[in-house]
Amino acid sequence: MGRPTVAVVFGGRSTEHGVSCVTAGGVLGAIDRERWDVVAIGITREGRWTLASSEPADWAIVDGEMPTVPASDEVVLPPFEAGSRAWRVAGPDGLRELGEIDVVFPLLHGPFGEDGTIQGALELVDVRYVGSGVLASAAGMDKQFMKTAFRNAGLPVARDVTITAHRGLEEQRLEVEALGLPVFVKPARAGSSMGISKVSDWAALDAAVADAQKHDPKVLIEAAVVGREIETAVLATAGGLLTSPAGEIITGGDHDFYDFDAKYLDEASVTLLCPTSLEGAVAATVADYAKRAFLAVGAESLARVDVFVTDSGDVVVNEINTMPGFTPTSMYPRMAAAAGISYGELVETLLTVALERPVGLR
Repeated sequence: MGRPTVAVVFGGRSTEHGVSCVTAGGVLGAIDRERWDVVAIGITREGRWTLASSEPADWAIVDGEMPTVPASDEVVLPPFEAGSRAWRVAGPDGLRELGEIDVVFPLLHGPFGEDGTIQGALELVDVRYVGSGVLASAAGMDKQFMKTAFRNAGLPVARDVTITAHRGLEEQRLEVEALGLPVFVKPARAGSSMGISKVSDWAALDAAVADAQKHDPKVLIEAAVVGREIETAVLATAGGLLTSPAGEIITGGDHDFYDFDAKYLDEASVTLLCPTSLEGAVAATVADYAKRAFLAVGAESLARVDVFVTDSGDVVVNEINTMPGFTPTSMYPRMAAAAGISYGELVETLLTVALERPVGLR
């Protein structure tokens, strides 16, 4: 038997295209090439699936510029045939065989990838993949429905108002103002802190909503929670759910919160503590809430759960990320390392579990 083949899929149509490429660079560098054959598939900003470089260095941030997937020969998903895993490539000379792909590692962030869309495409042709399924991915991406699932599971979350095409800001302005200042204005279906604004004066609200709508027409306005920003890595294994020691984000410099620039372009202003110090009972609550949030949306494989811990020791769940940032310096791998799982071991575990997962309904 030859080595199994993994396709690392990244890029995509969302505003998090570059972040996805950087994540792919980390994973491509961690896959054991003696254990796996690797195919890199980049999705351009226009949505074309293309053959891409599998060299990790080609997907690094250079001089503050995010990498992007260039146009190339187009990759064609396999037809739905029982047991078929044969993918093809469309080039100038027509279709040619790419070969069989045993498992896909989708590293897409944001809409048109992390939100259940690529998961649905792979489900339609019975291709195994790393990560959550269609519903969990969609719920984890949409902050409105994510928080609905959390509330139904009895998890504490911040109060919020959702702005949609059917219920706009004007007709809900009184409800928004009842949240009190400050508030955070967020695209409902985006990550990497894209389009998020902290509003401390109601005069700035309309502009903040307009900025969020550049990323998503649906916007969440959320009451601010004052507290420490704490994250937990959750990993699903054959033995059950594992939770890492908690990590903490401390921002400085010109960053009032953990925004996009702080995450990716101004790392010197951010301190990432892992493990961080929490009181015993609070640490147990954080771990418990992480598992409950994972189960509330029906997540699989992995997720990062973010919470706030207030000065009084209360824990408030912020969000779940079903495909967290995955570079070697990202919080998820760092928290896994604190649990004794190296970056390479983490990637190997995710691929092995996905390879053994059944196709179809599970």
